[in-house]
Amino acid sequence: MKSDQSKKLRSIEDMLVEMKNTSELMVDLAYSALLFNSKEIAEELSHLEEFFDKLHIDFELAVLNVDDELINPPTKLGLIRIGVASENIADAAAFIADIVLRGIEPHPVLKLVFEQAEETITRVCLGKNSPLIDKTIGEAALDDEIGMRIIAVRRAKKWYYNPTDSFKLKEKDTLIVRGFLQGKEELSRLAREDVCEAE
Repeated sequence: MKSDQSKKLRSIEDMLVEMKNTSELMVDLAYSALLFNSKEIAEELSHLEEFFDKLHIDFELAVLNVDDELINPPTKLGLIRIGVASENIADAAAFIADIVLRGIEPHPVLKLVFEQAEETITRVCLGKNSPLIDKTIGEAALDDEIGMRIIAVRRAKKWYYNPTDSFKLKEKDTLIVRGFLQGKEELSRLAREDVCEAE
């Protein structure tokens, strides 16, 4: 019985960490989509919002289903409020991205930033013939080779934020990458992608 309760606590802890990481990623992507006027990143953010909504519901249900002896009611309320706050952050990020998706003309100051930016953020999906498949991020060495850094990976319905050098890339992974404009074309060549599909 104690083992089951420990598993429930660990699950709640894991979901809380995942909500924190996901909301941070969403804010990062939202500002990047706006800064670089990137519809592809804004589209990716809308998929991420759906993922977050489900995660938030699962988190609240897990908190409510834990015995009061394990997590007392005031603590449960505090956890649920943290979940709601995280949801508000995610919704705000999605609202920012929606500005890009609706094609609202950016302010002249932002236009100037777009024109002068040497960096970009982009999305690529690994096709079956990509030389990046089955390589770790460290082995792919995109940072060193083309000046591009993987900041997130979507694999099916799961997201990995700031993946480590030991993270192994797989076919159909969607990579969110930041780096120099000059590396974008080479990244597309390496990805050998077809289409980034929503899961």
